[in-house]
Formats: sequence, C-alpha cells, structure tokens
Amino acid sequence: MEIDKKIIKKLIETLEDLKKSLNDKNLLINETSEEEKIEELGTPIKSPIVGTAYLAPEPGAKKFVDVGKKIKKGDTLMIVEAMKTMNHIPSTSDGTIKKICVDDGQPVEFGQTIVIIE
Repeated sequence: MEIDKKIIKKLIETLEDLKKSLNDKNLLINETSEEEKIEELGTPIKSPIVGTAYLAPEPGAKKFVDVGKKIKKGDTLMIVEAMKTMNHIPSTSDGTIKKICVDDGQPVEFGQTIVIIE
C-alpha cells in the first residue's frame, strides 16, 4: 500500500509540473469550436442514439442520401444500429444535403452531428 501512495504522489507532482510548464508558454488557441463551424454551414442533424451508422439499407445498395440531394422532412437519412436494432434516422426539416459527417459503418455517439442540411 505504501508503494501505491508514493507512485500516486509522484504522478500528481509530475502533472502539476506539466501544468505549470504549459501555463508559461503562449499557446495559440482556436476560438471557434467544431460545433460552431458546423452550424455556420447549415442546420446540423444529430444522432439521437449511440450506435453504428449505415448510409444504405444493405451493403452494396444505393445510399439513402448524397451530398446535393434535396430531401423533405421525415425522409430517412441513414440507419443507426443499436443493440441489433436498425433505427431509421429521419430528417428534421426540408432542405439540401450539404455534408455527410459520418462514414458508412462508423460508430456514432449521442448528439454527434451526422448530416448538415442547408
């Protein structure tokens, strides 16, 4: 138990030294967050669940949407698989697909931007 306390204390000291050294340097910080950049492009549509995104109903099939395609509210944008359940993600508004932010088969998080509509 004594060894664990020494290791932890050494780690904390090292982290504090690192923190002090970073504060001393002038670092350039990008003021615009990734979310703000996305919102400038158009209306983001976010994933309502955690899972795996699929851009087509089955492998080799035509994608639900492509960049430049006009869509209506309720049209399926993609499928997010969660716990072996295929969940169709509908468009929340009318518009044109500006950008698809995920790749086919990519894991997505809750609230992650998956599509941008203009």
